[in-house]
Amino acid sequence: MRGTDRRALGVHRVLEPPGVLPQAALRLDADPAIALDEVRIAVERLNLDAASFRQLSEAHGGDGDAVRAAVLEIVRTRGKMQNPVTGSGGMLIGVVDAVGPQSPLGLAVDQRVATLVSLTLTPLWITDGLAGWDGRSEQVPAHGTAILFARSTAALLPDDLPDAVALAVLDVCGAPAATARIVERTGARSVAVLGAAGKSGCLSLAAAAAAGAEELTGLVRNEAEADALRAAGLADRVVVADATDPLAVADAVGTPVDVTVVCVDVPGAEHGAVLATAEGGTVVFFSMATSFSAAALGAEGMAADVTMLVGNGYTPGHAALALDLYRQNQGVRSLIDPRVRHARPGDPRATA
Repeated sequence: MRGTDRRALGVHRVLEPPGVLPQAALRLDADPAIALDEVRIAVERLNLDAASFRQLSEAHGGDGDAVRAAVLEIVRTRGKMQNPVTGSGGMLIGVVDAVGPQSPLGLAVDQRVATLVSLTLTPLWITDGLAGWDGRSEQVPAHGTAILFARSTAALLPDDLPDAVALAVLDVCGAPAATARIVERTGARSVAVLGAAGKSGCLSLAAAAAAGAEELTGLVRNEAEADALRAAGLADRVVVADATDPLAVADAVGTPVDVTVVCVDVPGAEHGAVLATAEGGTVVFFSMATSFSAAALGAEGMAADVTMLVGNGYTPGHAALALDLYRQNQGVRSLIDPRVRHARPGDPRATA
């Protein structure tokens, strides 16, 4: 690989072990001084991904101070936010602070942006000890710096939406974009979303409908979420089941569907998703708690002829699509807004 390509991928920031890409690294160099093709962001807020926050909160018994200390220690030792248990991170918003003259990202100083690459590969330096965060929510007020590489992506923050809303939507914007693409490419008529009342779940339902799916099933974990999803009007059928109970999922969904989208943030949803999917259909995993071995070996053991895809969080145009779905769909707003504005401290959500 040419030296310029290696730099574009951020390999020069890897401290340990040598030869890996930033996401796989144990430690990154988070020095705020930028190279010619880098961009520095003055951090305003982090958004921890749902699986990571849930794990940290449960590991520390909901003790916010302990969760905050754990996040600070991860960032201090690794030079990035990558939960060592889940392997996942999140994303951030901030203000462009400096732009290298060779950066191809098209960003300018003082622009407010959301990074669309994971915190697991973003060099991050925290300067305020996260003093403004109580450790009880996924969104983390923060001061510090983050570095974007030439192959990183970022979106300008919209002027018409509150920062917390934009951050919540952009954090999961890969899910609805990929769902729409799969429905369009396969001509899928029926779609089931596991974890349908969460951020990525409700956006995926809306995206599937916009892409032409005609039979939408939303699976949620309890009657409270079922009532909220019914009121939102995003699904033709709303069913309640534990996503980690494969037989319960299969019974709840009933006739297997063309596409199943997994948006729960707990492990163990792989087998139920396979059972819910018709022969020749597609399962899309958007949960950072997904086990590749459980999915692959489980499908093999069930002799299930399904295509399984891992949502990588990036599809061209994904940020604009998700924001537009939020703006245009009252049902989406009715599910996302309460989570952003009224989520109880220390209440890790079971849906992402």
